[in-house]
Amino acid sequence: MKKVIFLVLFFISVGGFCQVKFNFLVVEKFQKELNTEFASKEQSPLTDEDRVVFEKLDFFPINKKYFVIAKFTRTDSEMPFEMKTTKERRPIYVKYGELAFRIDEKPFKLNLYKNIELSKKEEYKDYLFLPFSDNTNGNESYIGGRYIDMKVPKGDTVAIDFNLAYNPYCAYNYKYSCPIVPLENDLKIEILAGVKKFHN
Repeated sequence: MKKVIFLVLFFISVGGFCQVKFNFLVVEKFQKELNTEFASKEQSPLTDEDRVVFEKLDFFPINKKYFVIAKFTRTDSEMPFEMKTTKERRPIYVKYGELAFRIDEKPFKLNLYKNIELSKKEEYKDYLFLPFSDNTNGNESYIGGRYIDMKVPKGDTVAIDFNLAYNPYCAYNYKYSCPIVPLENDLKIEILAGVKKFHN
């Protein structure tokens, strides 16, 4: 749990929650600080074997195309559910809303989720979880999909910067338990942004 909390705080700190327009420097800072975390003996999710030879993560080129403004729809009366993970752990989430957006003039939709237990903590009460899969999975990117951290929208639009997409910890180390991307959040497009896969 300590690792999960650190990761949440890290992504809050790099400013991903506060973007209202595309900012190349925000993405550069995200990449730099993520590499610093992964190189750290105290913070890295990598196995000891991988960490001692670690130089940097592989990222897609930063691309403004994958910064989109989405229409946010709050979904009320949703029932909490157990989200499947890569192990037996079943954290309780609830669907918080839907994000509708376009890439290459094609419409897409993703569901936003809230972790019930995490949201009980004051510092995470506005934290939302955006897991997604796309057509790069298993090729350029991690086969299990990627995540973006979000914050409760203050209006009916929200920015999604796929350049800030990151891999779950289980992409680096099998000891972690990671939420599995729900089928409804599979995008039928290549998202050529964010962190690439770690191992072939």
